[in-house]
Amino acid sequence: MTKIFRSIKAETINDNPFKLMETDWTLVTAGTMESLNTMTAAWGGMGVLWHRKVAFIYVRPTRHTFQFMEKSDRFTLTFFAEEHREILNFCGKKSGRNTNKIKETGLIPVLSENGGIYFEQARLVLDCRKIYFQDVAPANFLDARIHTEYPLKDYHRLYIGEIVNCLVAD
Repeated sequence: MTKIFRSIKAETINDNPFKLMETDWTLVTAGTMESLNTMTAAWGGMGVLWHRKVAFIYVRPTRHTFQFMEKSDRFTLTFFAEEHREILNFCGKKSGRNTNKIKETGLIPVLSENGGIYFEQARLVLDCRKIYFQDVAPANFLDARIHTEYPLKDYHRLYIGEIVNCLVAD
């Protein structure tokens, strides 16, 4: 049976945003139904910027998902119930360059009405339209300890997306 999702206003999300990102994790997905990639992420957040509800996420240029983020004008952040932790673990350890993560995990892609792709197993989805990007600049680190996050000098790109739809599973 197909899961039913309903649209809610982003400001009515009841989840703690710190828990959502840091401990629950999310799948960042970009592309088309014919060619997509997803990756597990724990760096990002939500807020208000330029009078819009936004979500932001960081993707290293060395990640396979990076090229999909670059080509697409949108991305989704898909959050799952704890029962799907193995999917998040798998998608965080395997690269889409040499593994079909969708097939291997049994994820079921769903096309949103706005053209974003999320997964039927989700409990919460942020469907975002990219409105800004910027590369992390190491010269701007004010805390020297941050450099230890980048032993390969593969500095993240920040993507900010306007949340055009927020879906919750019923």
